[in-house]
Amino acid sequence: MESITKNRQSLATLRAMVARAYGPDQVPSGTTEWVHELGHGWFNVAYRLRLRDGYQAVLKVAPPAGVEVMTYERRAMATELAALALLAQTSVPVPRVDFADTSRDLVYADWFVMRYVDADNYGVIRSSLSPCEQEQLDVEVGAATRSLNALTGSAFGPLGGPGVPTWRQCFLGLLEDVLHDGERRAVDLDYAGIRARAKTHAHHLDEVTTPHFVEWDLWPSNVLIRDGRIVCLIDHERAFYGDPLIEAGFVATQLPAFGNPTAFLRGYGRPPLTEPERTRRRLYNLYLTTTMVVEAVYRGRTDPDRNAWARARYTEALAAL
Repeated sequence: MESITKNRQSLATLRAMVARAYGPDQVPSGTTEWVHELGHGWFNVAYRLRLRDGYQAVLKVAPPAGVEVMTYERRAMATELAALALLAQTSVPVPRVDFADTSRDLVYADWFVMRYVDADNYGVIRSSLSPCEQEQLDVEVGAATRSLNALTGSAFGPLGGPGVPTWRQCFLGLLEDVLHDGERRAVDLDYAGIRARAKTHAHHLDEVTTPHFVEWDLWPSNVLIRDGRIVCLIDHERAFYGDPLIEAGFVATQLPAFGNPTAFLRGYGRPPLTEPERTRRRLYNLYLTTTMVVEAVYRGRTDPDRNAWARARYTEALAAL
């Protein structure tokens, strides 16, 4: 996917990064056959590397310093590294981080390398799978999401802190950040309507009292599969401590355009949502779809069909509240 946030590097710089991470003896001797850009992500640029001894790695580079990003994205790479460190202590399959560099001397941006996982991207091949295969994998995604959510923190908000004591304060802050981002770039949204709906229904957020690890971005495109099973979860830069009900798998319970959530809910082991939970999920859908509309401007996304789809979902989410 194309985005102005992708911080592409020259071959000379990529060789220098390999030397720093793995040593000069691992720098490939070929021309370009050892490096391949992975194009599925929207935010960071990612390269698949083959080192001199055949070891394969993925290099991720944060956006260039001069590119304006949304408020919640400003420490995205630090968040991903914190998430990977947390999840490495669990049974959830995530990539192993080999090296991280925040010195910004080779590249004026943070970057890290991790072990490459040889598997298919579920989001890419999902349409080619049978309904039965899709259902089985959606059940697995539900179970994996529940495992992630089992981790808890001491406060709501960023993994690295500082957090806040209540979920209401945290969520309303997240929403306000996105609204400020939209206002800063003059994105056409019903700002007064969004704020009014959030204020009206905010008391339902007080039901959430424990800060759980939430991935927030666990869509099929961030799931790697092999032989019909999940082997790795990727792209953890949007994780934080919050309400598990904000996870991507629950979106379709209130916005049918996102698919059928039945298999995910079965894998998660979740009973039907209560009325207050449905209201919370509608708030989260409004936050998600508002973010989708605003981020299109920050990413320089010009695909008219994708942008129209996002705006239609935002309109639905606003009306649902």
